[in-house]
Amino acid sequence: MTSAGDFAAVAAIARVKNPISVAKRLLGTPHILLVADGATEFARRCGFGEYDPTTPKAKKRFSQVMAITDRMGEWSYTDLERAWNYDTPLREVLGGDTVGSVVWDGQTFACALSSGGTMAVLRGRVGDVPLPGCGLYAGKHGAIATTGDGEYIARSLLAYRAHAELEGGRSPEQIVEWALNELAENVDLGIIVVNKTGFAGGARHGMAWHGQFLESAAR
Repeated sequence: MTSAGDFAAVAAIARVKNPISVAKRLLGTPHILLVADGATEFARRCGFGEYDPTTPKAKKRFSQVMAITDRMGEWSYTDLERAWNYDTPLREVLGGDTVGSVVWDGQTFACALSSGGTMAVLRGRVGDVPLPGCGLYAGKHGAIATTGDGEYIARSLLAYRAHAELEGGRSPEQIVEWALNELAENVDLGIIVVNKTGFAGGARHGMAWHGQFLESAAR
C-alpha cells in the first residue's frame, strides 16, 4: 500500500515462492485482492512458476499440530494454551512468520507485509495482512505495518487507527506505545511506524524484531 492510494494483495495463494511479488503485479489491474485458485492462476499467467514451499521444519510443525488435535479433539486456542505440556513452546509450534516494511522516500509513504499465516486455523482463513487498514496502512501522514494475532488486529482496524493517531500529531514512538496498550495484554502484537520525522517499532511476547535502514548508512 502507498500513500498515493495504491493497494493490492493476494491471500490463500498456493505454491508460489513470493506471494508479495504477485501482489505487486496486481497493482497493474483494477482489483485490490485476489484469493485462492484465482490468485494462483493470476500468478501463473504473470510468469510465477510452480514452487513447493514444504520444508523439513514445516513438516515437523504440521505433524506436531496434527498429533495435538488427534489427542484433544476440538479445541480452542485458549484451551490448547492452557493444556500445553510439551517442551517445545506452543508459539513455536503454532506460529508463523511475517515480514513487514514501512518506507518514506521524501514524497510517498509505503508499506508491505508478507505472512506465512498461522497453523491452527480453519482452511480458507484469511488474517489481517491482506486487509487494508488492518495489518497495514499508508497515508499522507505515515505508514504502519503490524504482525501478531491477526483476528484481533483486523477487528480493531489497528493500522488505520494508528495512522489517524499520526494525523492527530502523535510521534511514531507514541503510536507504538498506543498500539501496544490498545489490544488486550494476551494478544500477540508487533508494529513498525514511519512518518516524515522518524521511525519506531515495538513488540510484545517476542513477536517481532524491528530495525531501521537509513540511506546515509548505506553510502
